[in-house]
Amino acid sequence: MKKLTKELKDFLMEGQVFPAHPLALNEDRTLDEASQRRLTRYYMESGAGGVAVAVHSTQFEIRDPNINLFRKVLELAADEIDKAKLDRPFLKIAGICGPTEQALEEAAIAVELGYDIGLLSMGGLQGWAEEAILERVRKVAQVIPVFGFYLQPSVGGRIFSYDFWSSFVEIEGVEAIKCASFNRYQTLDVMRALANSSRADDVAMYTGNDDNIVADLLTTYDFQVDGLAKSIDFRGGLLGHWAVWTKKAVDLMQQVKQAKASKDYHHLNALLSKGVKVTDSNAAFFDPANDFHGCIPGIHEVLRRQGLLKGIWCLNPDEVLSEGQAEEISRVYDNYPELNDDTFVKSFLAKDNA
Repeated sequence: MKKLTKELKDFLMEGQVFPAHPLALNEDRTLDEASQRRLTRYYMESGAGGVAVAVHSTQFEIRDPNINLFRKVLELAADEIDKAKLDRPFLKIAGICGPTEQALEEAAIAVELGYDIGLLSMGGLQGWAEEAILERVRKVAQVIPVFGFYLQPSVGGRIFSYDFWSSFVEIEGVEAIKCASFNRYQTLDVMRALANSSRADDVAMYTGNDDNIVADLLTTYDFQVDGLAKSIDFRGGLLGHWAVWTKKAVDLMQQVKQAKASKDYHHLNALLSKGVKVTDSNAAFFDPANDFHGCIPGIHEVLRRQGLLKGIWCLNPDEVLSEGQAEEISRVYDNYPELNDDTFVKSFLAKDNA
């Protein structure tokens, strides 16, 4: 069984920025390897704590046998990270999905390529009993440490019971959970289940709630457990939203940590106001007005404008910006210039292309 080193586990528990890695394509929808590698370098240069590859933002179609890019995108990111020889920890997170056999195969590939942990999606398993899904998690955890993933139903996930999460957090090898339920009630189920578990201090909670990023990071969840107070916090975030403007996301994470440590309530209130701007930006990028149809092209469009991608092409030619989405992205660029990292990206590209 592969385990996280103590250094990486401590790093995970400290709270990090984990972008979900997009897929760079040429106009003919073949892999743009140079841009794919450059994106990985951008995330490292931005100060992110790691990167999640072969996840939703990387497009699930990479697993199609006719496309066959799953191993390739994992290899490219791992190679760039290894070549960088960073003097700090950097978590390699591999997306894992599908029925048990597929999930085990993907976990084995991730371990072979040197990935530290697997983001295990429960999407696409709507007909499965909760116990069957838990058994799948146990089997995958025997191969690679597990980063659980509560995915919202509108993009292929499902709602799980409190009892499911109570059992989930007790599984040895579950090291973290990304909560992307986009629902405060369901988020609360996971936080309460962890608080009441024997592993409350061993599992790192990460927000994937792109509609509530800053509030999630600032909020402490207080519970009574056996008559004693127990607090659970989101340590950091693993987010498609953080695939863009990543340097500013890293800055934001530091501001959150400082405000919580100092209990500076004026700063906390200012961050909550900034959080509304972040959510408004996310609405432009992720396209909830059209059931998230344009979420991947929206991320691509920001990266294209910055010069990190050549275009917004997706493997599925039907995945395009929704009507009016480009204008919405322009609006949040104009309204919240302090949120973008265009100046940083310009400097990064000049150095990267030198």
